[in-house]
Amino acid sequence: MKIRGIMAQAADQALRVGEVTLRDVQPDDVLIDILYCGVCHSDLHMARNEWGVSQYPLVPGHEIVGRVVSTGQAVSEYQPGDLVGVGVMVDACGHCHFCQQHEEQYCEAGFTPTYNGQDRYTGEMTRGGYAQNIVVDRRFVVSVPENLDPRGVAPLLCAGVTVWSPLRHFNVKSGDRVGVIGLGGLGHMAVKLASALGAEVTLFTTSPEKGADARRLGASRVVVSRDADQMAACAASLDVILDCVAAPHELDPYLAALKTNGQLVLVGIPDSPHPSPDVTPMVFRRLSISGTSIGSIKETQEMLDFCGRHNITAEIEMIRGAEVETAFARMLKSDVKYRFVIDIKGTSWVAD
Repeated sequence: MKIRGIMAQAADQALRVGEVTLRDVQPDDVLIDILYCGVCHSDLHMARNEWGVSQYPLVPGHEIVGRVVSTGQAVSEYQPGDLVGVGVMVDACGHCHFCQQHEEQYCEAGFTPTYNGQDRYTGEMTRGGYAQNIVVDRRFVVSVPENLDPRGVAPLLCAGVTVWSPLRHFNVKSGDRVGVIGLGGLGHMAVKLASALGAEVTLFTTSPEKGADARRLGASRVVVSRDADQMAACAASLDVILDCVAAPHELDPYLAALKTNGQLVLVGIPDSPHPSPDVTPMVFRRLSISGTSIGSIKETQEMLDFCGRHNITAEIEMIRGAEVETAFARMLKSDVKYRFVIDIKGTSWVAD
């Protein structure tokens, strides 16, 4: 089927409306009418080919909320009208160890990304959520609780599950002490989710003015990381720290804030490596530095159900499709609280 999408035609060109083709609905497929799509920083990287892997024309977007239009004959769990979501993945091999363990994000064959991946049915490139519709295998569709504002749900499909996955993997529970580095798209969701799990949350920030917002979102303590006295006051106090900053920085001060057996979990990917940490405290206090990639479909559904029970959504700013380039420019200046979301239904689909 032919649809309209907001696409990049080249790395040095602004995104524009154009026409793309979606595959025919297969027996296991769900055709979705897209309502909203979050704007992830990786969309900007891909549109500009900053990672050197972009294939054009490219339709970004992997934080998708919409309603089911129709389904393939083998689909029974979704019906037309259902509110659903699609995140970073739309396929995986289904057979390897990690797929069998419901960890498709670590598929040994590599998962198929929602956009700029190869569709296993057609061999064509996958197209993302800056578009009118998307066709997705039912295994990679999740149900969205109807009590949640779907606009604020969209960023949960990437930013939300990216921080939920390590919180669950490291079994964060009521009474634990969790640190969050950075109050951006990922960090603000980490604060919300960790506090809803009952953890005592400490936000580390270089911007003192973010303190009031951090407390509103659920943080019980705010530490200005450039203040040596404040950092010293939280030494050996935290069980887990989620590092949500996508810029290179020293890790040693945060290792010092961990209790013995503590975990520093990297979820932000800098464009150049972090300085090497001092291994001495890691050895003598059995500290660990680890990383984690997005989350599985099972974790995504678990997170959405949790958010439905606790009425949690992302803090967003709504835009129209014509404002994507302006949003990209503002993202580069960190001028957003805390995620842009495109109103797909409110977008003009007249081609430029």
